[in-house]
Amino acid sequence: MTPRLTRPKLICLTLFSAACLSAGTVPVDTARREGLPRKVVVGTVVIGPEFFARPLSERVAQLEATVADMDGKARRAYPGSGLDLAILPEAFLENPGDTVAAQAVRLEDIEPAASACAVRHGCYLVVPAILHERGPDRYSNTAILYDRKGARVGIYRKVHPVAPQGSDVIETGTTPGSSFPVFDCDFGRIGIQICFDMLYPDGWEALARQGAEIVALPSASPQTSYPLAYAMQHRYYVVSAVPRDHAAVYSPAGVIEQEVTRPSTMVDRIDLSYAVIHWEATLLEGEAFRRAFGERAGFHYYHDQDTGIFWSNDPAMPIAKMLRQLDLPEVAASVERIRVLQDRARGGPPSSP
Repeated sequence: MTPRLTRPKLICLTLFSAACLSAGTVPVDTARREGLPRKVVVGTVVIGPEFFARPLSERVAQLEATVADMDGKARRAYPGSGLDLAILPEAFLENPGDTVAAQAVRLEDIEPAASACAVRHGCYLVVPAILHERGPDRYSNTAILYDRKGARVGIYRKVHPVAPQGSDVIETGTTPGSSFPVFDCDFGRIGIQICFDMLYPDGWEALARQGAEIVALPSASPQTSYPLAYAMQHRYYVVSAVPRDHAAVYSPAGVIEQEVTRPSTMVDRIDLSYAVIHWEATLLEGEAFRRAFGERAGFHYYHDQDTGIFWSNDPAMPIAKMLRQLDLPEVAASVERIRVLQDRARGGPPSSP
């Protein structure tokens, strides 16, 4: 695995991305392809429904045990590396109860343990919690992001909490959030959505516009269709954490890259400098990359989707350079080139009703 980004590399990456975005001349996906490899080990979990009957003290202890298990799996699977990002399910830290006032916890009651956990395992940590915030009646369904040093990077407040049929009360009394922040990490940019946010596209679009590269999805629901669609549409990774059925890493190629289907943790290593390539005869379903670059390149090719996601393992060579060497376009460029040929052949674009 490529070593984690040092601060000079991170500064260069951040300045390059900012320059591209502010100039308006280099699309975000071009910056992604042209960047050097950025390996990120993500961890997630199916926690089991019975977890949510436990008191807060047991949940805090389970936080440490769960992240420690992820970190151990990461070190065994990827020698010389460790866990970069851990994601936990919706409302991981709350009190059992029937009302939001009973369920809610205060930030100062959970932050020391969450911060210490992030420091102990040297990872970014997404900790969902039902927070009792300012004022006597302000409650939020949140996901709190901590960095490797235990500092709080920021809080996402669920913008689209659910109201059960027959009731006008939103999640027993939580207040909806009002923004979709994207957070800078030393490996890239993270956005967060929570559970019922899946049914509303505005947050997912807002995160894409701000350059999110991973969207953490703490959830109570294990559904797959929405996160798959958003991952493919917006070309970012989505990583879910849930109580039941399966937690998954959703690839920008629009497939489940890895999942866990029973109560357990899971880790996966992804690369945020990647290219998505549709079927081309010269691609040979990825074999062309293997022949040209050997272990210097990596990929997952999905025969049933006629699509693959490709990345560089060479710390000095971007995936874009490999594409140019093989004269292979990424899928968006291929689609646009052929669209131009189609319009030229028909004498203009097709008519719309």
